[in-house]
Amino acid sequence: MDRYVCNLCGYVYDPADGDPDNGIKPGTAFEDLPEDWTCPICGAGKEDFDKE
Repeated sequence: MDRYVCNLCGYVYDPADGDPDNGIKPGTAFEDLPEDWTCPICGAGKEDFDKE
């Protein structure tokens, strides 16, 4: 699975880790994140992420 990086703050979403603090289980692909998911660091939307 691909990792995605936030264009605003540099946070990297790694599907292997998920985002457990926000209820996203490890193994969740970026494409499968809820549409309202935001960067846990700066609050940017999924549209502000690019494939690493």
